[in-house]
Amino acid sequence: MPLSLNKLQSFKGRKGPLLLIIMDGIGIGKKDESNAVFQAKTPHLDSLFKTELFTELRAHGTAVGLPSDDDMGNSEVGHNAIGAGRIFDQGARLVNKALKTGAIFQTAVWDSVALRAKKGGTVHFIGLLSDGNVHSHIEQLFILIDQCARLNFPKVRIHPLLDGRDVGERTALDYVIPTEEKLKKISEEKGFDYAIASGGGRMTTTMDRYNSDWNIVKRGWEAHVLGKGRPFASASDAVKTFYAEDPKATDQYLPAFVITDAAGAPVGRIQDGDAVILFNFRGDRAIEISRAFTEKDFSEFDRGPLPDVFYAGMMEYDGDAHIPPNFLVQPPAIDRVISEYLCAEGVKMFAVSETQKYGHVTYFWNGNRSGYIDAALEKYVEIPSDRIEFDRAPQMKANEITQTVVDLLRQGDFRFGRLNYPNGDMVGHTGKAQPAIAAVEAVDACVGRLLAVIREIGGIAVITADHGNADEMFTIDKKGVKSVKTAHSLNPVPFIIYDPLYAGEYRMAELPSRGLSNIAATLLNLLGYEKPRDYDPSLIEIVAAEKA
Repeated sequence: MPLSLNKLQSFKGRKGPLLLIIMDGIGIGKKDESNAVFQAKTPHLDSLFKTELFTELRAHGTAVGLPSDDDMGNSEVGHNAIGAGRIFDQGARLVNKALKTGAIFQTAVWDSVALRAKKGGTVHFIGLLSDGNVHSHIEQLFILIDQCARLNFPKVRIHPLLDGRDVGERTALDYVIPTEEKLKKISEEKGFDYAIASGGGRMTTTMDRYNSDWNIVKRGWEAHVLGKGRPFASASDAVKTFYAEDPKATDQYLPAFVITDAAGAPVGRIQDGDAVILFNFRGDRAIEISRAFTEKDFSEFDRGPLPDVFYAGMMEYDGDAHIPPNFLVQPPAIDRVISEYLCAEGVKMFAVSETQKYGHVTYFWNGNRSGYIDAALEKYVEIPSDRIEFDRAPQMKANEITQTVVDLLRQGDFRFGRLNYPNGDMVGHTGKAQPAIAAVEAVDACVGRLLAVIREIGGIAVITADHGNADEMFTIDKKGVKSVKTAHSLNPVPFIIYDPLYAGEYRMAELPSRGLSNIAATLLNLLGYEKPRDYDPSLIEIVAAEKA
């Protein structure tokens, strides 16, 4: 069915383009020292927050399709919601439903896993071991392990990747020890062989994204498949040793490790005849390791002989490239995203970010689809991220992103553009307050540059964020103990319309709730279009008789 939009009768938009600025990880938190956004010198944002075209948006939990409002938002579901204009059930919720109903175990993919186990193969689970609920959840893993035991799979191996990012920075033992205890209990009670085999910190081992550093994946491959890595008698011993050797070490950066037996042999290499399940449900850091297991013509690093294994993801991590070919839970079917409607109307647009968030303004924005919707109308620009710890260079590529966008705006060819500044999120994840403050200040300065150009060319800018992070750098418990926070916050995010030619043609709408999914309809209104009927309401209403 062809897509089309109706034009608003009383507001045609501005002569200049509409620019969407997404300040990743910059939410609205407490006005105290825990908030790097509040601490930062942000003259441009401070001014924008005082205007009548400012409001706050929910960017976590049910507002972005996650199971509960205790679940922090993330960049993937955030950009899905912004680009789709509606709320879709997302990763954790989809997986929870499939596990609760048992549907996950009633598929041809699970049958293939079971067949390998019945023929004597080991079933391996690789993934992020925490309850952060951003990439994975430990309880989902435990249900999978229990099902293996229930079906009498004789041998199971776990390859945990340590978090310290979506949960406390030194909480690995809170997850590793219960996992070890669970595997030991099953082994003793049923006479099976269930154990942890290898692992490492998520930022050093296996979980690279956007082809940023394939050495991370290579380390994981060597540990999980080849059994190469620093040997330990148990995963808990590994973590305790790393902590003792470096009191400042955090879980996400712990080295790769391999569990060995008394003779020094790896206890759980992935070999011919085995089955491997990547139990992460989020796609960005799952694609590269999935490629390593499934691509015949693979050249990113030397894998050695590719073992004959059946590999499956928890979900399909790339719907267009079909990575991986086998997966346990169907992803949300996100259709009719805003860019599809704009392309149908012949609107030329661009998307810009650096590598760390490039996929968010393209793949996730477009409903988990790779590539252009219409290459004749769209221009995507990826600025390569530096391979450096982000607290050491908190400006990241903000200046390069800004200059690229300025050049595109001044070309006069584009009606709509979008960009993402990763700074607030990526530097916020380090847990280091001063670099996070510098990151927010860099974004503010760049926003100021863009607003000057928008004013010059008679356009409109919308400034928002996909979730919070830098707005909550530490927490204080009831005993007054201060804990560094590296995870996303549950705080709302800003939404501002900067319209230098504004003459009261529209106003902020009275809505019972406001979230990221309301942005798409708002953008369409600002471009002079009505929203599609099933899009969530616009954040603005036209002042004339016609309502947006």
